[in-house]
Amino acid sequence: MRLNPFNTGNINVRSSGGGGGVPGGKAGGLGCGTIVIAALGYFVFGLDPMQTAGMVESVQQGQQQAGPANTDEQAICTSSAYAREACNGLDSLNQTWAATFEQQGFGGQFQQPTLDLYGGGGVNTGCGAGNSSMGPFYCPADQTIYIDTSFYDTLEQQLGAGGDFARYYVLAHEYGHHIQTITGISQQIRSAQQQNPSRRNQLQVLMELQADCYAGVWAGKNRNLIEPGDIEEGMNAAAAIGDDRLTGGRVSKENFTHGTSQQRSQALRLGLQGDDRACDRITNIG
Repeated sequence: MRLNPFNTGNINVRSSGGGGGVPGGKAGGLGCGTIVIAALGYFVFGLDPMQTAGMVESVQQGQQQAGPANTDEQAICTSSAYAREACNGLDSLNQTWAATFEQQGFGGQFQQPTLDLYGGGGVNTGCGAGNSSMGPFYCPADQTIYIDTSFYDTLEQQLGAGGDFARYYVLAHEYGHHIQTITGISQQIRSAQQQNPSRRNQLQVLMELQADCYAGVWAGKNRNLIEPGDIEEGMNAAAAIGDDRLTGGRVSKENFTHGTSQQRSQALRLGLQGDDRACDRITNIG
């Protein structure tokens, strides 16, 4: 995808974590093996930290805050090819969604998220402690997307989903959770889950599929920048992280949290039409 170079005036980026360094694009911090892959399968492309044990209360109360971070955006964004790519993607996402909100008469409601390209394996967030093994995630309490870019090597080498568009999909999906936060959709889902705990997983799947759809909307609104093979990369990534494929049939459909490969691919394809209102119908729980 041929995105324009980032402008630090259009993005909020920082780098934090236990090691204090900026991630450089190697998979050493994630490790290997079936356990790691299984964990990534559940968390990648839509981890809501509130699903992690011990985080729910901290999110609701907003008691924990992110630790000290490097805020030199130029240095962070140029520290590696992955970091530069992520900053280019964030700039594009900010512009696209700001324009979308403005066109629909909600310009004053739009807020940019922060992107934390953390290193050192772990990070403190407004939702509690995070780490690289969780994959990319969004924290609604501090409206921040957290990515250790070493994950991208795992995405390609161990999950078979390589290419720049697959990586942009990761970021755009997490950005979709930010859209859900600032529009109030996320809170509606949480309330519905509390009122009907038996539907908790089902409602979580709807929220993840909507974030997939929102990722497609961003790409669809920038279709002129899409290159041959990009859509295929996105569809491959969506299919690769479906609950059914990752669990190999060992987990029942009722326990899925992100959707099947088919559902995720369909949600992304729906979004590629460029109409975010179509995505809104996914979580119409009224």
